[in-house]
Amino acid sequence: MRVENIIQNLEQKHPGEPEFLQAVKEVLSTIQDVYNEHPEFEKAKIIERMVEPERVVMFRVPWLDDNGDVQVNIGYRVQFNSAIGPYKGGLRFHPSVNLSIMKFLGFEQTFKNALTTLPMGGAKGGSDFAPRGKSDAEIMRFCQAFMTELYRHIGPNCDVPAGDIGVGGREIGYLFGMYKKLTKQFEGVLTGKGLEWGGSLIRPEATGFGALYFVQQMLQTRGLDLKGKTVAVSGFGNVAWGAVTKATELGAKVVTISGPDGYIYDPDGISGEKIDYMLTLRASGNDVCAPYAERFPGAQFFAGKKPWEQKVDIALPCATQNELNGDDADLLLKNGTLCIAEVSNMGCTAEAVDKFIAAHALFAPGKAVNAGGVATSGLEMTQNSMRLSWSAAEVDEKLHGIMHAIHQQCVNYGKTANGYINYVRSANVAGFMKVANAMMAQGVV
Repeated sequence: MRVENIIQNLEQKHPGEPEFLQAVKEVLSTIQDVYNEHPEFEKAKIIERMVEPERVVMFRVPWLDDNGDVQVNIGYRVQFNSAIGPYKGGLRFHPSVNLSIMKFLGFEQTFKNALTTLPMGGAKGGSDFAPRGKSDAEIMRFCQAFMTELYRHIGPNCDVPAGDIGVGGREIGYLFGMYKKLTKQFEGVLTGKGLEWGGSLIRPEATGFGALYFVQQMLQTRGLDLKGKTVAVSGFGNVAWGAVTKATELGAKVVTISGPDGYIYDPDGISGEKIDYMLTLRASGNDVCAPYAERFPGAQFFAGKKPWEQKVDIALPCATQNELNGDDADLLLKNGTLCIAEVSNMGCTAEAVDKFIAAHALFAPGKAVNAGGVATSGLEMTQNSMRLSWSAAEVDEKLHGIMHAIHQQCVNYGKTANGYINYVRSANVAGFMKVANAMMAQGVV
């Protein structure tokens, strides 16, 4: 396999999709040695089939705002690969949503889901609709209009969407209500539901919780522990909230959160009511973190800057893709940061990743670190199918087991001769091999 040729062909077929091409190149460059050991993959054109989604659904979403004016957005569902199970992946409502980002996320989701050990394929969807500044009634009408088209393409044994940026419990509720009205079925077709109607305990915090379980295991490979470590976190939404909560429980001190407006540095640590206040910030819908410094005078707000300039032991990007670049990587390495883990999807640029690996830093990619979120969505699917609910302790125990299994796969595939674990390579290889073998078994379809 020549990665350059495949990427070149993709660039010609799909110009203007930088995020998708970045994700494909990152995966292919790390699996090519293993791929070349399997001539049967080459004959079956596994890579050529794997980098193209099985289906892309695009549709217009017309809806009425509170003034009675018609608004029109674009809706997407990219069903990337169903070789190991029904399509599974979140819905993102954000102005930045475009086809490239949907394809990148669906491609990444395929391997992430494979790592969880659960039978789930990869997909992603969403819209360029911005919930920020909209009334509840407007969000409801948009979600209902969105589902009016999407419902034709999803189902409990076909495609089970979840939430993502801009899609929380409120949006999932409106989407599910419309799905039920249109299909006349009460099915486990969406995850992230309310506890009263099929949701799972600890699902909102699962991505952050699972990430910290994974980070703890990373540190243990070097005889280290989370207790007493300082942590920089970006973002302040559900993912960051879960990460801050679990890091604090495990004895670490989180000193930063961030938003589009800048970042907060709190040397006393973000714990107790400060963690609760993160939820207040998110619920405000203003997408800014500056008010934290007004509420807690011991904290400082740095406008227009990123938290990676602070000297910390552990860095956890929890906000969005490519939020940590090469310059940020240089700062973290210079400051002696022990561990960097992507809790957001592709949170680091390719340049940053290359620098971490070249420095033999303890670094792991989002598809391994943040898989706890989709894993718990998979557990919600199981509970829906069985018509029962597990306790928080039962779900947490299963999440622990899944994150341990993901880490073990990374160690098995990624340990080099000098003992360094290349988590990027190992996560990609482990996920790729599972999907590739399933595709081979099912023929050319």
